[in-house]
Amino acid sequence: MPRTSNPFRYGDLALDDAFTDREEELAALEADVLNGQNVALIAPRRYGKSSLVRRATQDLLAKGVLVVEVDLMSAPSKEKLAAKLAKSIHDDVASVIFNAKERLRIFSTLRVVPVVTIYPEDGSTTFSFSTARVEQDIDETLDRLFELPAELAADRGKQIVVYFDEFQEVTEIDPQLPARMRAIFQPQPQVSHVYSGSKRDMMLRLFNDENEPFYRSAKIMEIGLIASPTFKDFIKKQFDKTDRAVGDDALDSLLNITHGHPYATQELAYALWETVPEGFTAFSGDLADALEAVLRSENARFTLLWDQASRPQRLVLQALATEPGRPFSEKYRQEHQLPSTSGVQRALTALTTEEVVAKNENGDYYVSEPFLSEWIRTHAL
Repeated sequence: MPRTSNPFRYGDLALDDAFTDREEELAALEADVLNGQNVALIAPRRYGKSSLVRRATQDLLAKGVLVVEVDLMSAPSKEKLAAKLAKSIHDDVASVIFNAKERLRIFSTLRVVPVVTIYPEDGSTTFSFSTARVEQDIDETLDRLFELPAELAADRGKQIVVYFDEFQEVTEIDPQLPARMRAIFQPQPQVSHVYSGSKRDMMLRLFNDENEPFYRSAKIMEIGLIASPTFKDFIKKQFDKTDRAVGDDALDSLLNITHGHPYATQELAYALWETVPEGFTAFSGDLADALEAVLRSENARFTLLWDQASRPQRLVLQALATEPGRPFSEKYRQEHQLPSTSGVQRALTALTTEEVVAKNENGDYYVSEPFLSEWIRTHAL
């Protein structure tokens, strides 16, 4: 008899039955794209931004919308960005609307003609651009690639969305790139642009600062934690679809640990399902075993993070893992034996920049990864 598969997913994109809630955000994003609206999608890492966009593009592709996708985190130079952009245009647009002979001709107008490698075993292609050129050549090549999706869409009467993941990295590639991109994208009403980013302050500055080229050029959509009742219903249904069940006490304890953090909740639910034998129900004791298994799997990453943290950063993390709050207050600093206000400020600035610590709507700081708090309380107190 075949083994029942674990119904929870983390690490990779959560799609289809593994996609949790976000119905309102999904409907809004799809409607915005179909209306030609640009969207800046903002959320911390592991909150499900990529899963949300990928689920939306699945639906949009079924409606005939074409999608160009580039992850700027994997494109640290203009040459790498050009290669990623050219590949997506070729694979996801040109391959849909042109035959095999025509699809490569669209790149003949580029200032720098790419080296195209076709792998005979599966027909896949890669693109590369030489770095042995003057900077103006690659700039003009990028400009032309930014223009191509709109031209192809208009020529074939297609609607198209261009999706940039981790868009805040654009300024690291070239500080002048946002201005050039904005100048090209502005007269492209037939193209929707989705700019996804995990660094909230940088994304808000790019789209809300009147001195930035992308000022007020996109609708801001921020996504947060998933409400516990919604996640509770989802987890229960996922268990019920298999040969295992889960008790309300275990569910409540699980969500008290993860607080609806999308990645962490899926990860702990995955471990809990694996802990329970076939035909049995998961209870609180099983959750303790599951949490221990998760902490073991995350131990190497958390140990590295801890080793790299400065002494003031460790003190702040220990305090916040014990009690989220306001480390600048005299009372909090004394209770948790923190350094001076300036030392706390430097530590918090570094930790929030790295998204290890975040601040909630009440102004309290907390450790943003649920399992890191558990790990600190277990291994570093």
